Amino acid sequence: MGRDVDERKKRAALRKLRKAAELAEQGKGPPLSDWERQFLEEVEERVEKYGSAFADPMKGDEGEALSQLQQVKLKEIDKKARGKARKGFASRAGKKGMGGRPPPRVRQVDEDAEDTLPAEAPSPEPETPPRQQGRPAFRVIEGGKSAQGS
Repeated sequence: MGRDVDERKKRAALRKLRKAAELAEQGKGPPLSDWERQFLEEVEERVEKYGSAFADPMKGDEGEALSQLQQVKLKEIDKKARGKARKGFASRAGKKGMGGRPPPRVRQVDEDAEDTLPAEAPSPEPETPPRQQGRPAFRVIEGGKSAQGS
């Protein structure tokens, strides 16, 4: 019960799968994991038997032999088998910050402001008397809300 898949696309998918498995056997890159080897074998088997390795039409184009995610994984396995390292999210050398923009300026919170001021520089503000420690005093302000209502 296979779908109508273009024979050229089916042969191309099988060729890519077999090439990735062959390159992995040569050992140019790191060895494939058990899961990756099993993936290559099972996908190849499904393409040979059904003409396509996926059944859900929402996962790929109708005439394709591999789903979109299977194609992505096959590319990753192929690169790994060829010995090309995955780049991941590493930043590019020679580029500034995000998208060519300079990196954001970040203030160091743990730096003390006293360390940055010269020792003999006068304080720009007049000195205030030291606050009393303890509980603040309660004050009643005349002419408040109760005085207006009477």
